[in-house]
Amino acid sequence: MLQITYLREHRLSALEGLKKRGLPDAEQLIDQALDLDQQRREVQAKADALRAQSNAESKKIGELMKAGQTNQANDLRAKVGNLKHELKKLEEDLARCEEELRLHLYKIPNIPAQAVPAGRSADDNLNVYQHGSIPNLPKGALPHWELIKKYDIIDFEVGNKITGAGFPVYKDKGARLQRALISFFLDEAEKAGYKEIMPPLLVNEASGYGTGQLPDKEGQMYCVTADQLYLIPTAEVPITNLYRDVILNEADLPVKNVGYTPCFRREAGSWGAHVRGLNRLHQFDKVEIVQIRKPGESYQALDEMCAHVQSLLEKLELPYRKMLLCGGDMGFNATLTYDMEVYAAAQQRWLEVSSVSNFETYQANRMKLRYRSAEGKIQLLHTLNGSALALPRVVAALLENNQDENGIRIPDVLVPYTGFNRID
Repeated sequence: MLQITYLREHRLSALEGLKKRGLPDAEQLIDQALDLDQQRREVQAKADALRAQSNAESKKIGELMKAGQTNQANDLRAKVGNLKHELKKLEEDLARCEEELRLHLYKIPNIPAQAVPAGRSADDNLNVYQHGSIPNLPKGALPHWELIKKYDIIDFEVGNKITGAGFPVYKDKGARLQRALISFFLDEAEKAGYKEIMPPLLVNEASGYGTGQLPDKEGQMYCVTADQLYLIPTAEVPITNLYRDVILNEADLPVKNVGYTPCFRREAGSWGAHVRGLNRLHQFDKVEIVQIRKPGESYQALDEMCAHVQSLLEKLELPYRKMLLCGGDMGFNATLTYDMEVYAAAQQRWLEVSSVSNFETYQANRMKLRYRSAEGKIQLLHTLNGSALALPRVVAALLENNQDENGIRIPDVLVPYTGFNRID
């Protein structure tokens, strides 16, 4: 969440930044936060003054007792008792004010970075880089949802029987291709200096709030209501929360973690041809990279993370483009996001396979994630994460782009992992 000191000191620039998101009630949200902060500060000032008075009067009681002035000491003791009673009520009021302010700050999205273009939807995103040629497919080329039936490698119908729509079953070479991609992505991340983490697949409310998935504004997470636990929508949540309520030493930085997990998303409201087949699922596999950096280093780290994702796509021989997201299409928690999209030739459309984002201090402020500099100063860190990569749409593009009359070619870089070079 945003720091209230930032809103207090930079109200106009915060409003200007939120305009990029097209947030209609930005001014109201910020001014309500400032009003709540003013109430909190006034109660804090009263409590501090009353506490100081109570301490001073308590000290006098001892002096009166030593002087033998018992009656005066007892009168003062009664007065101090009343002061403490008033102080307790003020402290309760202060806790209420702090909670109201915290809950309200959760409603305000992060301020977009200066480089983020204004806009309301994906139509306003900027294509900042494109690589590779669009494949020429053979006559009669099929979209991936037909290819998986033809070669019997992924089964949506049996997944629907076992669980429901959006939960496919991977079979034979389809399962081996999944495993190959996961191993390839993890190995490449390790070469790039990331330390592998295997986190839990369920998280508690504190973790959801820490990385900004809660309050769950879009109802996208599956909740195990009996235990108030949530199935993770991405490995970002448990991996980043490893450092919740932690003060790192400067020597421990940067933190670079990678993890493979299944991901679970309700995808409420998704429908239509654009979500057919592997294009959108309720359960899918993803390898996630997470970095924690000092504030002055986070945008350099963002570029490094993008370069890593791009290298994976190039090794997989997939045409891709790098999109700078506009304010209206960017995630609630991010200050700047790049999406990587691959071209699926049979569908003749671009598919997002990775988002790489810098959150600056937004998550760190929620999680109280800080570091102690060599000089002893404690300050908030910046957090970043990116998909490296999400599998379903990568698989969709690989199947479609590499098909010929006799089957599907496996990219050379994956053959050592799959043990086969074709699906036929």
